Amino acid sequence: MKLAVYLFAMFVLTFGIVECRAQAKQPPAKTAAAGYKSSAAFAELRIRQAELEADAESLLEEYTEEYPKVKEIRSVLTFLRIETDRLANAAPGSQERLSAALGKLMIKKAEMQAELVRLLETLQPAHPDVKRAKRKLDIFEAAIKEILG
Repeated sequence: MKLAVYLFAMFVLTFGIVECRAQAKQPPAKTAAAGYKSSAAFAELRIRQAELEADAESLLEEYTEEYPKVKEIRSVLTFLRIETDRLANAAPGSQERLSAALGKLMIKKAEMQAELVRLLETLQPAHPDVKRAKRKLDIFEAAIKEILG
C-alpha cells in the first residue's frame, strides 16, 4: 500500500514538473496579445490621439461638441480607434511589420476617412472632390494591407 502511494506521489510530482516546464517555455497569452502596444505603429497612433484629444479639450473651453472643428476631431478619433483595434488584431507573427511608417499611414487614412465623411455631409457621392477623397482612401488602405500582408 505504501509503495502504491509513493509511486502515485512520484507520478504526480513528475507530471507537475513537466507541466511547469512546458508552461514556462510559452509566453503568457496576455503579453503576446498586447505586444502591439510596444510597436512603433501604436506609438504613432497614440501620439496623434493624444494631440487631438488635447485640441478637443482646448476647443471645448469655448465651444460645444457641435462646433465643426470639435466634430471633425471626434470623427478622426473614432477612425484612429478603429485603426488601433486593427493593430490589436494583427496576426501574432506580424509584430515586426508594425512600424512607424505603418502608423503614419493609418493616421493619414483615419484623417482621410473623416474628411470623406465631412465632404459627404454637403456633397453628392458623384462629386469630383468626393471621388478624389475615396481614391486617396483606397490608396492608403492598399498600402496598409501591403504592409500587414
